[in-house]
Order: sequence, then C-alpha cells, then structure tokens
Amino acid sequence: MKEEVRFYDRVEDGLLRFAVIIAKTDGKWVFCKHRERETLEIPGGHREPGERIIDTAERELREETGAIDYTMVPVCVYSVIRGDNGIGNDNAGGESFGMLYYADIKTFEEELHSEIEKIVLLEHLAENWTYPLIQPKLIEEAARRGYL
Repeated sequence: MKEEVRFYDRVEDGLLRFAVIIAKTDGKWVFCKHRERETLEIPGGHREPGERIIDTAERELREETGAIDYTMVPVCVYSVIRGDNGIGNDNAGGESFGMLYYADIKTFEEELHSEIEKIVLLEHLAENWTYPLIQPKLIEEAARRGYL
C-alpha cells in the first residue's frame, strides 16, 4: 500500500514525531543529499525525547543544511499513513504525525556536520526525490496555504 498524506491545522503536541522544513535561499529551493543515497530530500527528522517540536525543526535545519541565519514559520501538521511496517507507520493505527515548517535561509556554515553529504540549491523542484510520495505533497500544501 502506498503512503497517504493528510493535513491538519493542529493535533495534540505529543503526537508530533517529525519536523520537516521546506527551505529556500535567495529564491532557490534547498535540498539535502544524504551520504548513503543518490536522491534529494527536504530537511527534517525525528523529534528527540523531551524536545519541543520547534526545537526539532531548528536543530534539523541547522544539522542538515548548515543554516546559521534564517527565519522559520509553522505551516501545518501533516500525517503519513502506510499499510506496511515501513517509515511513517510507527504510531498505533498506522498514522504518523509531523509538523511542517517553511524557512528562508540567509546564511550557511562553511561545512556540514551530519549525515548529509551536501546541500543542493535548485531553481526548480528536484526530480529525484528520496520520498517522492510524501515530500512533493508537503510542498504543494505549503503553496496552497500561501507560504511559497
């Protein structure tokens, strides 16, 4: 079964397991290339125990892009439902929740200090997505809500 993505204005904070950040700099999309993959993805990751979801978003943005100076705003809550036991199916009932943010990055560190090999700045959206059934839908929803 393929992933189903849903959007919400809010859910109980304890349900939020992920933060994903759609980012741009100087009008270009900011994508990450993981060291172990050939595909591109938007920054994001798992929430640490006891961490506020905004802190997760800021930590992941810094770790994965090297962003130093940026502005970030919440867009909405999203969920992913999968029929198998893969990523996104770690909550009872198969629905996993995350918070979607938009960031405008002004400056970056010289060097990355994470599992990300490099950041890629593109005029247009990537074609070789790591999560092609999920992340393009997040961007579409952010655009629909007026953030892009």
